[in-house]
Amino acid sequence: QVQLVESGGGLVQAGGSLRLSCAASGRTTRSYAMGWFRQAPGKEREFVAAIRWNSSTYADSVKGRFTISRANAKNTVYLQINSLKPEDTAVYYCAADPRGLGSSYGYWGQGTQVTVSS
Repeated sequence: QVQLVESGGGLVQAGGSLRLSCAASGRTTRSYAMGWFRQAPGKEREFVAAIRWNSSTYADSVKGRFTISRANAKNTVYLQINSLKPEDTAVYYCAADPRGLGSSYGYWGQGTQVTVSS
């Protein structure tokens, strides 16, 4: 079993930055695909970014502003969020895909709230 715990969310003004962290425990996630998703009020959860080994992908809406990275020694994945917009307000979730493909996320964290004020 893998446990994921997100942190780093908060209230920030538009244009500001945050760094979200996702700490994994239970197993090493070095070979896992790790993803970030978000869910805004009244909307479905959507893909934000993913990292497979050192290759990353992003949703079009966040390209150029969000950066996903991982620190294998810490079993942690990060999401650097810059130039925040009010529409980025959501609960951000970390997820892990043990197969490393980024298509079957079997483990999820509890989420961290990001609120962007205009």
